[in-house]
Amino acid sequence: MDENRKALLAYLAVCFFWGSTYLAIRVGVQDSPPLLFAGIRFIIAGALMLGYCKLKGYELPKDKSDLTNMVIVGLLMLLCGNGLVVYAEQWVSSGIASLIIATVPLFMAIIEFFFLRSVKMDFKSVSGLLLGFGGAAYLILGDTATAVIDLKGLIVLMLASLFWAAGSVHSKAIKFKGHIFANIGTQMFAGGIGLTIVSLIKGEFAEVHFTLNSVLALIYLIVFGSFVGYSCYIYILQKWTAAKAGTYAYVNPIVAIILGALLLGEPITISVVISMIVVIIGIVLVQSSKAEYIKETKEK
Repeated sequence: MDENRKALLAYLAVCFFWGSTYLAIRVGVQDSPPLLFAGIRFIIAGALMLGYCKLKGYELPKDKSDLTNMVIVGLLMLLCGNGLVVYAEQWVSSGIASLIIATVPLFMAIIEFFFLRSVKMDFKSVSGLLLGFGGAAYLILGDTATAVIDLKGLIVLMLASLFWAAGSVHSKAIKFKGHIFANIGTQMFAGGIGLTIVSLIKGEFAEVHFTLNSVLALIYLIVFGSFVGYSCYIYILQKWTAAKAGTYAYVNPIVAIILGALLLGEPITISVVISMIVVIIGIVLVQSSKAEYIKETKEK
């Protein structure tokens, strides 16, 4: 299988599984302290992945600069990014959360294009990013225009998007040595430790109360959110521009709506269909654009 097809399959896996994780997070934080819940998820996922690498004989990270950068990526994306999402979903619905997190590819594009000046973007890619975000917004708000979004939740989720975008761009910029699974395991373990420490400082350990639903949600997030989703995401970051890889965030609300229809019998209205079409057009524009890294362009 060629690299482009592998990247596309990884992208589709991220779109589906991360689209479903918002619901799993929402279920988990109803019964468990949010930061501790997220911390346990990533510590277990990271430890299992590093253990697997040890058994397979994959090279583990040893270089100090590599370890430092992996910890930075883990803290930005998992402690600050995912941690803030989990924290906000105590009072923000999973659908609204997925909409606000759809700002991730826009933040990525802004960081890469305006601050790092590492990407050359064309009209098609910019139009696709804006169109995709507009479609995602209409998908969530089209039938609920009067819905009130909690200001605190909005600010927290916007910060989560910014931190996730910064971590993604940093991960893209660093060429890590060693096996990719070892790198991913280290990032998840670092993020999990960070989340657990913050949870301890906040006094969440006194509120521990796991139920069957929260345990099942935790298992789902470890397997499909972390092992499958996060690994695939780090892989496509190595193959595509960060903004292009980040368009998965536009698909997440669509996945949430479809799962709601299939599992809960929620209706799919005409506005949902229209927004899905708009989002798909936006993604096609970004994926088919000629946006590329300036350094790579010069080397060719």
